[in-house]
Amino acid sequence: MTVKTLSARKNGTARAGAEAGTEPIPLRYGDDPYVWACWLYYEDHMTQGDIAEIMGISRATVNSYLADARARGIVNISLEPSRLSSLSIAQELKRHFGLHDCLVVPSDDNTRPLIDRLGGAAAQALAKLLKSGDTLAVAWGRTVLAIAEQASVPGLQDVTVVQATGGTAANFAYTPELCASVMAGAVNARLVNITAPAVVSTAEIRDMLLREPLIESQFDALGKANKALFGISSLRPNSTIHTSGFFESVSLQQYLARNAVGVVAGRFIDGQGKPVAGPLDDRIIGISLDMLKAINLRIAVAGGFDKVPAILAALRGGYVNVLITDAATGRGILNADGVTELDQKLSQRPKIDHRAALPSNFRTHIKKFLNDPNDVVEEMLDGVVKAHAGYIRPIKGSHRALVARTGPRPGKVGLVIGGGTGHEPCFLGYVGKGLADAVAVGNIFSSPPPGTIFQCANAASGGQGVLFVYGNYAGDVMNFDMAAEMAAEHNIEVRTVVTTDDIASSPIEDKEGRRGVAGNFFMFKTAGAACDRGLSLDACEAATRKANARTFTMGVALEPCSMPQTRRQNFEIGPDDIEIGMGIHGERGVIRDKMMSADEIADRVMDRIFSEMKAAPGDRVAVLVNSFGATPLMELYILFRRVEQRLSAKDIKIEANWVGHYCTSLDMVGASISVLHLDNELTELLHHPCDTAVLRIG
Repeated sequence: MTVKTLSARKNGTARAGAEAGTEPIPLRYGDDPYVWACWLYYEDHMTQGDIAEIMGISRATVNSYLADARARGIVNISLEPSRLSSLSIAQELKRHFGLHDCLVVPSDDNTRPLIDRLGGAAAQALAKLLKSGDTLAVAWGRTVLAIAEQASVPGLQDVTVVQATGGTAANFAYTPELCASVMAGAVNARLVNITAPAVVSTAEIRDMLLREPLIESQFDALGKANKALFGISSLRPNSTIHTSGFFESVSLQQYLARNAVGVVAGRFIDGQGKPVAGPLDDRIIGISLDMLKAINLRIAVAGGFDKVPAILAALRGGYVNVLITDAATGRGILNADGVTELDQKLSQRPKIDHRAALPSNFRTHIKKFLNDPNDVVEEMLDGVVKAHAGYIRPIKGSHRALVARTGPRPGKVGLVIGGGTGHEPCFLGYVGKGLADAVAVGNIFSSPPPGTIFQCANAASGGQGVLFVYGNYAGDVMNFDMAAEMAAEHNIEVRTVVTTDDIASSPIEDKEGRRGVAGNFFMFKTAGAACDRGLSLDACEAATRKANARTFTMGVALEPCSMPQTRRQNFEIGPDDIEIGMGIHGERGVIRDKMMSADEIADRVMDRIFSEMKAAPGDRVAVLVNSFGATPLMELYILFRRVEQRLSAKDIKIEANWVGHYCTSLDMVGASISVLHLDNELTELLHHPCDTAVLRIG
C-alpha cells in the first residue's frame, strides 16, 4: 500500500496507487491498513475524507476499516494499548532522532522469541524498502540471519547483496558469509562476498590483502551500497561479540575500559557513538563507520533491554536512519535520552500547567537523614562496621573491602560477592559463617573497583580457590574479571557465576543477558553453603549455577527512588501507573501499565514466572518477597498471601520463604517476587546453617 506525498495532499491530486508522487506506507503501521486508519482517525484526529485522500482509498472504505477495527478489538474508543504503545514509541523515536522511519514491535508478545519477531518485522520492512537496482550491504549476527531467513521480496531485478565484513570461522550459525548468502537468495540478488578474514593478525597483512585485485573489487562493490542492514551488539557476556569468538584474540576489557558500550559492524563505539580506539583498529577487514554513515539508508535491527545503551549510541553517532526494535527497548532508548513526555501520553495524563500556582506544601526534594551527601557511602559503611563488628571487619582498614570474622579458613573454597551500595542489606549483610567470606563494596549503584575485589579474594582464599558471585552488569563483569586476572597472578584460582534471575530484562532465548537482582539472595545462600560444607571449587560453582538457572525474579515499582546527591526522584511514575520489570539500579521498568490491585500485580508476576518455571505438582520452591526500600511489610505480606495461593493451586509446596528487605533500591516504592525451584541438593544447601548480620538459619 502507498501513501501520497505531502505536496500531492496539499494539491488535492489523484489518489495513491500507481500514479507518480506516492511513497510507501510508514513502517510503524506494518501491513495493517486498519491500524493506519485508526491511528490517523483516533490519534491524529483527521477526518475520514482526509484519511481517504492520504491512504488512496474511498471514504466508504475508511468507514468500513474503522468499523471493522472496532469489531476486531483493535480499538475501543482508543487504540488497543500494545498497538498504541508501539506506534507512539515508533513515532517518537522517528521524531526525536530524525529517522527516515521506524518500526516497533510490541513487547508483550511472548509466543515467539524476540529475535524471531524482530526478524519478521524487518523482513516485512525490507519488502517496502528494497528496490530493483539497489546494492545492500549486509552485516552479520543472530538477528541479521533471522531477517534473512524470513525475508521474501519477489520481483526485484538487478539487486546486489554485499557481505559487509570479512569472513569468520564456521563455528557458529550466523557467520557473515551465511547471512549474506541467505539474504541474497531471499531477494533474488547477486552475491558479493568478501573473501578475506574479518580480523587478521597484523595491520600489514590487512593492508596487503586490501591491495589484492579480487578483494579490492569486492570493496568497490561495498562502496557502491546505497542501503545497509545490520544489528547492534552490546558488550554483555552473552552478546554476539562474546559468543561468536569474533574478537577472541583481544580482551574486550581494553575496550570497556575506554567506555565502549556497543559494536556496529565490528566497530566499537562509546556512549555518544564515537569510535573507540583499540588494538583491532588496524586489523579489521570490513565496512568502516565512515563508509556506513555515507550509505543513504542504514537499517538497524536490534532489541532487548540490555542493548539500550548500544542502540542509543548508534543513534547518537548517526549510523542509523531506519530503526526496527521492540516497544520496551524503544521506550528505554527514549528515556535514556531524556524523553519523558511519551510516558505522559501513554498514561493519558493531562500535561501539567507550570504556570498554575503550586500548593504551599508542594516539594521538589525528598527528605533524607543526611549530612554531606558526598559522604553518604563512607558514613553508612562506618555505621555498618560499627553496628555489625561481630560479623565483619575491614580488610587493611578499608570499609570498601569487608571480610567475615568467621568463615574463611584453610582448605575451604572462598566466596566473594559484591556490588554497589543502595541495595542494603545486600550485599554486605550476607557476609558471615555459612555465607560469603568477603564483600567488595562500590559507590551507589556502581561496581566496586578491581583492586578492592582482589583484596577480598586474597582475604577469602583458603588454598582451594575462590568463587565470585555477582549480578550481570557490564561494570561488575569488567571489574570482577580484572580482579580474577590479578588473583591468578597470585596463584589464586577463581571461578565466576554471573547471576541472571531477572526474567523481565531479556527474553527467554537470551537468558544470559538478564540482570541479577533480588534472586541473588538464593545464589549467595547456595554458594555459601556449598563452600562451608567443604565442597570442591567445581562442585561449588556447579551448585551455584544450578540455583541461578532455577531462580526467577520479577519486580514492580509504584514510585521511583531518589539519589542522596540530588534528593529528587530518578524519573516520574504517574499517579495511576506502575512500572513492571524493575531492576535495582533506579532505572525504569520494562513496561508501564495502569495501577492494579495487589492480587492482580502478584498474578501478573506469577504468570510470567510460571511460563518459565516448569514445576510439576508436588515440587518444592523457596519464595522471597522483597521490598525495594519503601514498601512496608504490611503490603509485602499481602503479596506473599497471593503468591502462596497461586503456588498452592498448582500443588507446589513452599519449602521456605522470606518476606522483607533483602535487596533494595534506595527508597523505591515497590517489590519483587523471587522463586527458587528446588531439588534435593538445593534444598539441603538452602537449609544449611548460616549466621550473618541479617540472615540466620539453623
